[in-house]
Amino acid sequence: MKRRKRIVNTICYIVLILISVIWLFPFFGLVLQSFRGESGGMVSYLVPQEWSMKNYQFLFGSNSKFLKWYSNTLIIALFVSVLQTIVIISVSYALSRMRFNGRKALMNIWLVLGMFPGFLTMICLYFLLKALHLTEAGAIPGLILISVASSGMGYYVCKGYFDTIPRALDEAAIIDGATRAQILWKMIIPMSKPIIIYTALVAFMAPWCDYIFASYVAFGYENSYNVAVAMTRWVWTNDYQGFFTRFCAGGILVAIPVTVLFMSLQKYYVEGVTGGAVKG
Repeated sequence: MKRRKRIVNTICYIVLILISVIWLFPFFGLVLQSFRGESGGMVSYLVPQEWSMKNYQFLFGSNSKFLKWYSNTLIIALFVSVLQTIVIISVSYALSRMRFNGRKALMNIWLVLGMFPGFLTMICLYFLLKALHLTEAGAIPGLILISVASSGMGYYVCKGYFDTIPRALDEAAIIDGATRAQILWKMIIPMSKPIIIYTALVAFMAPWCDYIFASYVAFGYENSYNVAVAMTRWVWTNDYQGFFTRFCAGGILVAIPVTVLFMSLQKYYVEGVTGGAVKG
């Protein structure tokens, strides 16, 4: 039995290693192309014949607006992460701990609305933002507003985590004279670190990778681009020899913050997902 178990484990490890290699191969190619110094086709060969940092130097040079686009993306992601986390925590706590008329109906309505793709409302949202002067030059606050305004409907996982915390703690705190706000900020939140980190990471990722709505709101105004929109416009020039390697270098710099966040907070991320999935 032990020999059979070792054989099965060995086969599983080999399969997992092969899957990992296949999954990581495109990222490996992206890194190699970002250091390519010679001119050449987009995919003519994988390993550069001439190694150079000129692609990264171009990104930080005066002829590129990459730093402006990167800062736009970072500003949007940070604001959305903080504000959306606060909204989701507040809504989840209210739905988990409070009982009021229309609670079930409200949760069902939000559940149904969440089944519709967000891009169905793009035209309406664009004209709404345009009326508020939050497109083109004002696209950054407009994107923050749209991302935060609808965040309350993403209460499902956070509410499920709050449901696992005993209500007896709330009742004991109320007997001692604590208010609902004090219970939330002094008791529930300190015990909910995994779900808070999970919520903040998910909120950070959405605007960091957003392309469709960001390009729609910026509408050709370069100073309001995020990195996804700007780098896509580079590839659209069809100048693969000049811009593809720069695109790869930009992709590496975009991936670094997300990779660092997930690697450093992976433990809490997994705990938040599994803890919030226990109850509905």
